[in-house]
Amino acid sequence: MAKIKIKLEKSLIGASDKQKKVAKALGFKKINQIVEHEDSATIKGMINKLSHLVSVQAV
Repeated sequence: MAKIKIKLEKSLIGASDKQKKVAKALGFKKINQIVEHEDSATIKGMINKLSHLVSVQAV
């Protein structure tokens, strides 16, 4: 499968608890951190929940 890079662009300070848990599950710990994941339906759903906080790039 293809890989995607996800970057946390904005802070999680005003985010809901669910959004914070999704960000932690993706592996984010701080702003401007980049994580790499397989491109799957599960990951796309998680990105959809954080679409206003992250940017996505195909590798």
